[in-house]
Amino acid sequence: MNEFLQKRLVRPILQLLTQGITPEKIALSLAFGIMLGIFPVAGTTTLLCFIAALLFRLNLAAIQLVNFLVYPLWFALLIPFIRLGERLFGAPPLLMTGSQMVALAHADLLQSISVLWLTALRAAVAWLLVGPVGVVALYLVLTPVIRGMARRGAGNGS
Repeated sequence: MNEFLQKRLVRPILQLLTQGITPEKIALSLAFGIMLGIFPVAGTTTLLCFIAALLFRLNLAAIQLVNFLVYPLWFALLIPFIRLGERLFGAPPLLMTGSQMVALAHADLLQSISVLWLTALRAAVAWLLVGPVGVVALYLVLTPVIRGMARRGAGNGS
């Protein structure tokens, strides 16, 4: 796992730093990539990351890389976002597992939309309460980490 993270995350970040992209822009790209990558509406995260990259002039490769890497986290947080949305709106609990929802979407996309659109809408509203705060918190945590990576890289003659 450590080699995987080195190859897929740390090295690309170091390459961005050597291309002159600021640690702050990289941190913001990663923060958006993580938080938009867990947006609980299937099939939307790539487009949302693309839009954020354009709006905030972020590194598209970094934001999409992180979006891809957090897919397991998206899946793990799908039900919690659905449950939070149900609580916010006083809706009865959906009696499907995350696996069942994904299987339904793969089997019949139109039927899954008709069955799950209101659930997805409530989950999206729940994410809206968490997402912006998450972007800010991740940015504040990641910025000094990436600055440290830049200093270590500069100290190594990279």
